Amino acid sequence: MISRRRALQIIACGTAWGAASSPGLAGQARIDRLLAEAKTHGDISQRVAFISRALLGSSYEGYTLIGGPRSPEKFVVRDDGFDCVTFCETVLAAAVAREPEAFAAALRTIRYQDGTVSWFKRNHYFFEWSRHNIENGTCRAVTMDGAVDIEKTVYWHKALGRRHFAMQVIPRAVFMDSSALLRDGDIVGFVTQRENLDYFHIGFIAFGDDGDFLLRHAARSRDRVLDERMDRFVAVNRVHYVTLLRPQEGAGA
Repeated sequence: MISRRRALQIIACGTAWGAASSPGLAGQARIDRLLAEAKTHGDISQRVAFISRALLGSSYEGYTLIGGPRSPEKFVVRDDGFDCVTFCETVLAAAVAREPEAFAAALRTIRYQDGTVSWFKRNHYFFEWSRHNIENGTCRAVTMDGAVDIEKTVYWHKALGRRHFAMQVIPRAVFMDSSALLRDGDIVGFVTQRENLDYFHIGFIAFGDDGDFLLRHAARSRDRVLDERMDRFVAVNRVHYVTLLRPQEGAGA
């Protein structure tokens, strides 16, 4: 099985879609602890920042979701190893849930269309991940003056067919000059120049204690979750366009 998630490992930072063994195992004890500790950290952006910071240093893991077009999908949870998307999913679900018993439902809603655990309902393309998580109220789009419209036709996995996306994207220069409009915990997607894919990587916006503009992400090339200077990342990876999402309070209520 090759999908958009596997493609992410091949390009740029080599990120891919990863996840877990199964919910309720020892790994979720860490999630439960972070949920409890995050309650004192204000709004959802602050909770995302706190939880994602606590996971810095976690290992990069890919190819761990279970399921395919001809094999059963299994809902999996993991807190000790991530790829770029499962890192964002896990942190976002924990920040939305507020309580341990609500975490699994929040993660299903974020990862799958309508929360239905099925390979065909999995948000394989990040454009669809974004659209569905805007529709269900988990996030809202962040727009900027200078955004432009582009079109993408994606066809990495034949079982999903060809899909055409009309996307509003933010040019690199506009993005880098507008960090004052962003918040810790905003989700940034990096649009690929490849013809048959939509994005090559995602991560969280973070600001260092000295105000540095950072990308907090799970990077295959570095084998871990880390903070990296945004200017370095966009230069090394020749980023042309990004999209931005902001987590919303009360999404899991």
